[in-house]
Amino acid sequence: MKVLQFTIPVPHDKSVIAEKVSLPYHYPYLHRHKETQITWIRQGEGTLIAGNNMHDYSAGDIFLIGANLPHVFKSNPEYFAPDSNKHNEALTIFFNPEGTLAPLFELPEMKPSKIFIQQHLQGFKIPHQITDKVSQIMIALQNASGTDQLIQFFNLLNSLNNIKTRIDPLSSYGNLPGITENEGIRISRIYSYIMQHYSESITLDDVAKVAYMTPESFCRYFKKHTGHTFVSFLNEVRINEACKKLIAHKFESINTVAYQCGFNSITNFNRVFKCVIGSSPRGYLDSYNNNLISLNRAAS
Repeated sequence: MKVLQFTIPVPHDKSVIAEKVSLPYHYPYLHRHKETQITWIRQGEGTLIAGNNMHDYSAGDIFLIGANLPHVFKSNPEYFAPDSNKHNEALTIFFNPEGTLAPLFELPEMKPSKIFIQQHLQGFKIPHQITDKVSQIMIALQNASGTDQLIQFFNLLNSLNNIKTRIDPLSSYGNLPGITENEGIRISRIYSYIMQHYSESITLDDVAKVAYMTPESFCRYFKKHTGHTFVSFLNEVRINEACKKLIAHKFESINTVAYQCGFNSITNFNRVFKCVIGSSPRGYLDSYNNNLISLNRAAS
């Protein structure tokens, strides 16, 4: 089957596209496109799935998503409620270094930017220290036209090139196969089911039925297209939600968080948490609180 990529509408008079979106929730299907994407979440909360990894997002976050990296911004469940008055607002910059901008990126002066983009095809989250600067440039780019818009685009690239802190890729699986339109919808349906029912007892048979597959076929399909086994993905969703609850301080005890996130054994929760995060739940919470205190001291 031919790979059908998500098509970004490109005006005939622009090489860089600025798109502002204000909707109840984000485009809900796993997709990819040939353009590099920089998205600033101005309002909304949820989970970004990029390649084979997931990341929380909230207002103020900015992500760079490399060309052809399968991704979906999955709004939190409350955004899909019929009586919800919540909405998402985002500003995204799209550009394709191998499209109309290709001659520009071949200039000697653009070599650092070209290398930077090529080195970060798996995407990354813009460091917190420069999100204000980057978001202001994105607004200026959105409001500009003609050569002024290209000037702001250069400013945006320079801001990225000058990042001094460590950058961690959004995805660690570099060889995911092409996602067809139907596969993107099917995988998104699977993601949605798991993310809506993570707190319950989900079996392989349950999720295979959602995909209209036998359990055996589903296991092969899911591993091929996501880099995950069903169990590893379910565990990451549950631990991701556990982290949200921990740092929000909305829990009676860590044991309560474990049970609310679908674990029926505290021992198993602690084991999986350390495997996914690299520390115990208590260690993760203490580290987060200490970092928060350090940031507040630095700000004051």
